[in-house]
Formats: sequence, C-alpha cells, structure tokens
Amino acid sequence: MIDFGDFYQIIAKNKLSRWLEVLPAQLANWQNQNIDNRFNQWINSIKHLPSIIPDQIDLLHSVSVNSEQPISIGEQQRITQLLKNMMPWRKGPFHLYGIDVDTEWRSDWKWERLINHIDSLEGKIVLDVGCNSGYHLWRMIGAGAKLAVGIDPMALYLCQFEAIRKLLGNDQRAHLLPLGIEQLPKLGAFDTVFSMGVLYHRRSPLDHLFQLKDQLVEDGQLVLETLVIDGAEHTALMPGERYAQMRNVYFIPSVPTMINWLEKSGFSDAKLVDISLTSLDEQRKTEWMTSDSLADFLDPIDLTKTIEGYPAPMRAVFIAKK
Repeated sequence: MIDFGDFYQIIAKNKLSRWLEVLPAQLANWQNQNIDNRFNQWINSIKHLPSIIPDQIDLLHSVSVNSEQPISIGEQQRITQLLKNMMPWRKGPFHLYGIDVDTEWRSDWKWERLINHIDSLEGKIVLDVGCNSGYHLWRMIGAGAKLAVGIDPMALYLCQFEAIRKLLGNDQRAHLLPLGIEQLPKLGAFDTVFSMGVLYHRRSPLDHLFQLKDQLVEDGQLVLETLVIDGAEHTALMPGERYAQMRNVYFIPSVPTMINWLEKSGFSDAKLVDISLTSLDEQRKTEWMTSDSLADFLDPIDLTKTIEGYPAPMRAVFIAKK
C-alpha cells in the first residue's frame, strides 16, 4: 500500500485544502481496486530499495542523485534489478548513484523545449496531468516550484515515481496521485497546469481544456503539449482504429485549430511556443523499455508517415492564460 498521509498534511495548510473533502476516499477506493500480484511485486521492490541519504541532487539540469561515498557495484546491481522489476520505463531519464535509467523517451528534450517560454515556477504550486513516472515533476521542482502534483491513474507509474522519490531521499515537494483529471473537483488552485501528451487521447478535447482551466487560479498559466498536423484553421485529423499503432488517438489538430480550441474554452493569450517532429533519437527502444517504439510505428520506406499512412508525429507546445 502507498501512504498518502504526508500529502494530506501538506495540502491541509495551503490553497488545496478543499481537496481533502473527497481525496482520501478516492485514493482508498483506488487502492482497493489495484491490489493484485503485479502491484504487490512493485511495492515490494520499492521496500527493498536502500534508504540512502543523498549528498548531491540535481533537479535543475537533469534528475540526478549521488552520494559522496560511492555505492558498491553489488549495490548498484541490486538497485538496477529492483528498478527493472518495474519495466517498462517510458519517461525519463534518471541518473541514480551511477545507474542510468535510459527510458524510452528523452523527456528532458521536451522540458528544454518549453522551460524558457513559460512563466517562472518559483514558489508556485503546479499540476502535471498524465504525468507518467513523474519525471517532469522533479524538473518542475528543480525550476523552483514549491509543490508539484502529478496525476496519472496507472499503478505502474505511481510505483515508479515512489521508487525514484525514495532514491532522492524521500523528497516531499513532489507527489503523484493515481487519479484522472475528471476525478478532480474544480479546485482553481494551481498556478500552472501542464498537460503534455494527453489531449489527443481524449474523446472530447474541449472538455479536457475546460477541466484543465477549472484547476487554474485566475491568471494562471496552461502549458499544453500535443500532437499536431500541418493545416489551416478548422483542420483536424481524426484517425481510424490506430495512429502510430496507438488505439486511443481521437483528434490531432492543426496549430490554428488548437489556438481556436483554447480560445473557445475561455483561455486568453494562447500562443504556439515550439513545434518539432519526434525523432528516432527522442523515442526509442532501450534496455529499460524493450517493446516496440517509434521506429516500429513509422512506414519503413517513408519515415514522414506512420505505418498507417498518416503524417508522422509532430508535437507542439502551447501556452495560454486563464
């Protein structure tokens, strides 16, 4: 079982306190529904990770931790095996006492593309929707956030996050809750809300934008990263059964359409700040994620197309104000 008591104590003293009216019951219900052998195995792996007091932590340039007294090769091998019990690792990378968790995605590249375009996170309370293993939560803390909250309903991602947190010395500035955005009350309490790689998985993208807006303080900032296609306003791709082998991709807008969606959802100052094709160096198989990755999802003859014939993944970052 995961103990969320520390998080409850933290938010009881800040503008998230109203969340406590529903949150403990939601998390208790989630834990009751996720007691299975895999979850118990992951929890057991976390318990067997050593409790190391780190001497050097870098969350500004990476997610890295080290100790002045190097850990033995045997201990490194033990930690590596415990972490590999929680494969696949998709978002990262993490550098932990000489162990490089080389994840499928170079999530640090995405962070570098957006960090210079967003409002300062110094002293802020921020939310990351669909946060996966929580890699970006730690980068948000490195950028000065006072509290970074991630939500993602997948049990594996919660366990990966808790494993990293333990190896970082049980840092309480970041927390991951196994919830979906639709389960959050309208808190209106986060200074910045991030939604990265989520919008195209939603059956109703405008509903998702309204849900994000409901979590922001007045004048708070939305940071949204999503797949886009080339095209004019009112253009969006609605793929068939699969897009790049993903089943749950519903709408991929053009950049002008995405701006229009943000404005229709009540955001102001909506703008594009970055756009880039996803490269085979940014998303790929590694020893920490050994199943199919981007190279398997693209047309082997024409890498500008997915295996289904759609435009290859192009990702854009937008910012907007509530």
